[in-house]
Amino acid sequence: MDKQTQQQLQSFLILVRKIKSYHEAIGLLHWDLRTGAPKKGVPTRSETLGMLSTEVFKLQTSSEMKAYLDILTQPNVLDQLEDIDRRLVDECKKEYDRSQSVPPEKVQEYTILTAKSETAWEDAKHSSDYDGFSPYLTEIVKLKQEFIDYWGVKDTRYDTLLDMYEPGLTVEKVDAVFARLKARLVPLQEKINAAENKPNTDFLNQIFDVEQQKKFSLFILEQMGYDFEAGRLDESVHPFATGLNPGDVRITTNYLQNDVTSAIFSSLHEGGHALYEQNIDEGLAGTLLAEGTSMGIHESQSRLWENMIGRSLSFWTRYYSDLQQHFPQLNEVKLEDFYRAINRVESSLIRIEADELTYNLHIIIRYEIEKMLFNEGLEVKDLPQTWNAKYKEYLGIMPTNDGEGVLQDVHWSGGDFGYFASYSLGNMYAAQIMHTLRQELPEFDSLIAEGNLIPIKEWLTEKIYRYGKSRTPSELIVAVTGEELNPDYLADYLEAKYAEIYNL
Repeated sequence: MDKQTQQQLQSFLILVRKIKSYHEAIGLLHWDLRTGAPKKGVPTRSETLGMLSTEVFKLQTSSEMKAYLDILTQPNVLDQLEDIDRRLVDECKKEYDRSQSVPPEKVQEYTILTAKSETAWEDAKHSSDYDGFSPYLTEIVKLKQEFIDYWGVKDTRYDTLLDMYEPGLTVEKVDAVFARLKARLVPLQEKINAAENKPNTDFLNQIFDVEQQKKFSLFILEQMGYDFEAGRLDESVHPFATGLNPGDVRITTNYLQNDVTSAIFSSLHEGGHALYEQNIDEGLAGTLLAEGTSMGIHESQSRLWENMIGRSLSFWTRYYSDLQQHFPQLNEVKLEDFYRAINRVESSLIRIEADELTYNLHIIIRYEIEKMLFNEGLEVKDLPQTWNAKYKEYLGIMPTNDGEGVLQDVHWSGGDFGYFASYSLGNMYAAQIMHTLRQELPEFDSLIAEGNLIPIKEWLTEKIYRYGKSRTPSELIVAVTGEELNPDYLADYLEAKYAEIYNL
């Protein structure tokens, strides 16, 4: 690389580092808002977030950034760059092209609105007050529609939003994989509904000490390799993970006194997200590549740890006795009965507590509603009725209030439209990855049954985690499994699992 190119690259990397530092500060403020910041401080904190986000936006779309990109994207210069630097240039160019037409004041307005909206959502969910939250959501959707016009409409308006979370994803592709998945899962659900040998879940309907739940969650996170010197576990209304940098990846869970499984599986879920970000290669630290490559791949890791490992018989063969020590009321419950109970299939109202099979129907409902909002003119005021009707259609049940219905998820309060499809994509990616993992690590089940989870974490680090965003989702899944996304692996996994549990 010639000296002039080297100088331009170093100056570019300094600017990128500055942007990343702003992102870290913003992430920390968001984490604080959702884990106990005083309510009276929310308005000022929201203004601060708006200001910082606007500064980041200005840096990403600045004349300085443009000048660096104009030089570094020249073919003869790009060819001189190392692969990681080339990927970083491409990522910044994509962000610049997408955002340079958006007025900075719109970014500030949006950031302030969503910061206030997330706090308003917490109150609205608790009191089931959709009318109180609706004005925030109306403004968020309105601004999101404006942003779509600035960014440029792809095949459909909603395609523009899907692409932000899973590059290259379109309505056409999602419709196709969901149809393919439903064709196999609906008949499976019908067989399960008709089965006579249904799990008994009565023993799960007890009071479980919250302090013991916290201790067990911490224990399980430690077992899976979560580094507490590079993270922490807190409590929030809706569990989440936030990666500030590979050395500071924080997660939250929510403890329900009458449900011991909720905190366990949300801790495993968010722990899966955290393992991804804690184990990104140190060489990517301080760059925009030090994060997951897409939300679909990110969700594959949370769903793999939560369900394919955490709900397996091998897992509870090792850890059920530990759970019983924390909760002696389970001492008379057999391991097999507990395993079958936590894998029961039944229609439920709450997405994050749904079984592996019906979970995908929860996602399809949200995906279809978001399509209606952005492509078909559905109004925010009509969301509760639409939500309830789809739950009746797909799951045969209806919410008794909006807190357990349209207000149950935090995503829309933060403007995360286009995200939900990532959860089902994550399920599909996870099953496909696990198929390869079992082939390359034949002792997979015995390792779990021994409580030796670290070799699994190390395999995932080698194949996925360390690359961060330096590989595209398509490149990553092909490199790991040898083929593009294939929903049949998820259907195969679910059919085999539930045939055994329900004696189908």
